[in-house]
Amino acid sequence: MNLLARITMNPEQCGGRPCVRGMRIRVKDVLELLAAGETNEQILQDYPYLESDDIRACLAFAAAQADHAILRTAA
Repeated sequence: MNLLARITMNPEQCGGRPCVRGMRIRVKDVLELLAAGETNEQILQDYPYLESDDIRACLAFAAAQADHAILRTAA
């Protein structure tokens, strides 16, 4: 299963920001919860419509976004 397929972007929803499965919870929201120290279990309890694979999808999306080349320009 492709985890990134769980991440959707719709210009009519959340300003086009990446969301989880078309719901109004942004990837950023999940990542901020994790960064604040929330566990997967706590997040799933507080957001019962989320699934464990949704959290993994957010992490995979963030990793993919961070993987870009830095082009060096001539000085």
